[in-house]
Amino acid sequence: MSSNYKVATIEHRIIALHQAHVRRGYVTDKRASPAMSGLVKQTMQGIRRTLGTAQRRVKALVKDDLLETLVLSDQQMPMKAARDKALLLVGFAGAFRRSELVGIKTDDLEFHTQGCEVMLRRSKTDQEGEGRTIFIPYANGDRCPVKALQYWMQFANIKSGAVFRAVSRYDRVSKKALAAPSVALIVKSSVARLHGLSASAAVSGHSLRAGYCTQAAMVGLPNWQTKLTTGHKSDATLALYNRPVERRQVPSLL
Repeated sequence: MSSNYKVATIEHRIIALHQAHVRRGYVTDKRASPAMSGLVKQTMQGIRRTLGTAQRRVKALVKDDLLETLVLSDQQMPMKAARDKALLLVGFAGAFRRSELVGIKTDDLEFHTQGCEVMLRRSKTDQEGEGRTIFIPYANGDRCPVKALQYWMQFANIKSGAVFRAVSRYDRVSKKALAAPSVALIVKSSVARLHGLSASAAVSGHSLRAGYCTQAAMVGLPNWQTKLTTGHKSDATLALYNRPVERRQVPSLL
């Protein structure tokens, strides 16, 4: 059964079981959590040795990669092209997870002269729903995520409800929000149009968020400033994106 899941997924589910036991009062001074038992720990050690703990690293779509994917976006039908352009640019500029991106509603947006504020009501690391605000500034020309978002909403006549929606093969906009897995499909199809199907296997919906973090490291953006957008709580997670960039800057000693 463990071979069907990644090690990180199994660990997350064990933690969720532990937290559920704690919330319901099953864990006391005299009664330990079954999720933290010696048997479970030994089993997880065996699973780690068998499956390994290295996680799959998807390709980060940095700025140049992202702009390349937009070159052929107009080969699609007009409505779908407008949605995909807005989704890709906003997804990158806001470093959104795919679930956060498809969860954006019109009420969560507030446009200003400098850009757009997006109220993120819930996220992977905010299960209590405290929320946080992400600011997306205007950019130059056709690469501007705010203008692309405004154009999509006006073109699709979206005045309430979900911002990013499904678009049919006949270029008709659905009233329902886009499903989270569809973000990955949009990223993959955008890359495939430019570089072929084999290249699309290296990217996923997370490539937009990873691209922002990597681009921030490449231009030397301070961690505290990057975290204002990404929502990371510590520098440790950001280091996963910073270290590859730093390794590439190591000079040759030959």
